[in-house]
Amino acid sequence: MSPQGTTTNSESPTRWGLLYIKGMLMGAADLVPGVSGGTIAFITGIYDELIETIAGVRLNLVGQLRDVGLRVTWREANLNFLMVLVAGIFTSAFSLAGVLSWLTENRPVELWAFFFGLVAASIPLVGSQIRYRKLNVGVLIIIGATLAAFVTSLPPFLQSDAPVFLFACGAIAICAMILPGISGSFILLILGAYAPVLRAIEQFDLLRIITFGSGALLGILAFSRGLKWLLIKQRDPTLALLVGFLIGSLNALWPWKSLVRELYTHHDGRTEWLKTNTWPNDPSEIWPVLGFTIVGVLIVTGLGRIKSRNREA
Repeated sequence: MSPQGTTTNSESPTRWGLLYIKGMLMGAADLVPGVSGGTIAFITGIYDELIETIAGVRLNLVGQLRDVGLRVTWREANLNFLMVLVAGIFTSAFSLAGVLSWLTENRPVELWAFFFGLVAASIPLVGSQIRYRKLNVGVLIIIGATLAAFVTSLPPFLQSDAPVFLFACGAIAICAMILPGISGSFILLILGAYAPVLRAIEQFDLLRIITFGSGALLGILAFSRGLKWLLIKQRDPTLALLVGFLIGSLNALWPWKSLVRELYTHHDGRTEWLKTNTWPNDPSEIWPVLGFTIVGVLIVTGLGRIKSRNREA
């Protein structure tokens, strides 16, 4: 499919263990507004295989199952890959939702600084996959950055935990979650569904979890086919747009924010504010934040080197 990765069915326990960890990293990233699980998939070298596998899940698998049996169908659809990855994502979703919610409320500057470094370091990593540097590539990067910066500057519209609303939000947000640079959690925040979804996960509200998941499943099955086609037929322009998304998403991850006006109050008394980027009041705040940013950069750089070595091996 691409130079980055092709579907493989290696049964190595090491492969599945690493894939599970990558799924956990994707799940943790998707819980944080401003960070995309797609970014993690790309920098860990599984993005193309992820899109190809999801796009290959079709209704005709039922007929194939009848004709050739479960084992052959499962292997040809690369469902081991998908199941292990999803297991890692769900592990993070249920085990880290409370922790990341606490960090978002109590240590937001440090959290945003870490992810700012992670996303910033991902930009050259994704950009290096562009083979031909042409004018249209630069234009698409600018368009992507402008679009992402605009989306991440929007305030939350409303808040609801109605199942029908969560179903629609799941279908929309999942498309962003598999795009590097576009945060599905931030889309949920804008739509007003982030807090209800996080609360449903924390409280194990099966009705809302299943409803949201069903919407996400429908959305990703539809969107992945188009994205797979773009990565095959128009790879460089698509990657250029994704690089722009990454650049524009840094707007949401700038560590220091100032409160502009109150938007609404959550069920537990927390207040949602319209925020804008600002500079720290005390210059001494810069150094610890810079440290967290550097940690994010080093992690991405290390993952990039591991991926390069694996490709060369």
